[in-house]
Amino acid sequence: MSAETEALSNQIKQSVALLRRHLDWDVAKTRLAELNHRVEDPDLWNDAEGAQKIMRERTLLANQIEGVEQLEKDVQDALELVELAEMEADNALIEESTQALRQLAQQAQQRETESMLSGEADSNDCYLEVNAGAGGTEAQDWASMLLRMYTRWAEQHGYKVSLIENSDGEQAGIKSATILVTGPNAYGWLKTEAGVHRLVRISPFDSAARRHTSFSSVWVYPVVDDSIEIEVNDSDLRVDTFRASGAGGQHVNKTDSAIRITHIPTGIVVACQTDRSQHRNRATAMEMLRARLYEAELQKREAAAAENEASKTDIGWGHQIRSYVLAPYQLVKDLRTNVEKGNPDAVLDGDLDAFMAASLAQRVGGTRSEASALAQ
Repeated sequence: MSAETEALSNQIKQSVALLRRHLDWDVAKTRLAELNHRVEDPDLWNDAEGAQKIMRERTLLANQIEGVEQLEKDVQDALELVELAEMEADNALIEESTQALRQLAQQAQQRETESMLSGEADSNDCYLEVNAGAGGTEAQDWASMLLRMYTRWAEQHGYKVSLIENSDGEQAGIKSATILVTGPNAYGWLKTEAGVHRLVRISPFDSAARRHTSFSSVWVYPVVDDSIEIEVNDSDLRVDTFRASGAGGQHVNKTDSAIRITHIPTGIVVACQTDRSQHRNRATAMEMLRARLYEAELQKREAAAAENEASKTDIGWGHQIRSYVLAPYQLVKDLRTNVEKGNPDAVLDGDLDAFMAASLAQRVGGTRSEASALAQ
């Protein structure tokens, strides 16, 4: 067996072992058997909502277990094919079987990362909010760059992106914006991006071409589905209306259709201006508020488990989660995991998977396997 084949085999096996540990294999198998038994109960659908919850859990758990078992079988088959090819000195078959192992290593990495998306709301859609820090035009331009980066990442992964609210800067960029990212595990992936992002570059707005440092913050919170109950009292709300910003001329909004809702007890503020109907904007804003309140509760739980609430810190020095340096050298570095990339243009075009995977691993207290590192 060649050195590469042996290395790939060991790395895949390490990844499979990590998957089993994340699943708590024996407990997961027992739970699946229980769920299969409950599904056979003819009275299950007397409670439609409860039945749907059971079916979702069963499907997710079955896919995870079957995926690991299939991966183990495919690795064994590939290794047997390698041994046969080497015995017959068939170079073409050796390359074919080695390529199969490389593909399995990539599958193992993907499953390993997905196994970390096991939080209460990880499978939900999410809102992503970008706010410019202090610094005027510089920070507002940086905020618009971040918004584009996350939009590109989402589109590259097949997610749907909808603009919910946007407040333009005075000269360039944005003061703030909120997008809705729709797709499987949207919140699970993007939740790791919450925090302060720092940019160092030669300013395009400085006639002296000096280097500037700008800050913007990102806040991510899950869409609350019907299975999650969030109580909001009308007496706790302050509702303001205003005219939506947008293009001038015939497109100018002549009515106060945009909505801003403040939750007085927590100080949480949400806004929506996507629709010409004030009623529909209010409904969307209320959904956002419920999502923010739910996300606040999730963060309380994480704080109790010694998680770092980076998204709630000041937008400035000492609180950033990632630095993007465009001058005098080029480097993007995550300050939580020390993951680095020397191609900022690719990162700003949405190449964020390595940062997200490392941060997810850190959240669950694990270390990415050598298979994951190999597949970078």
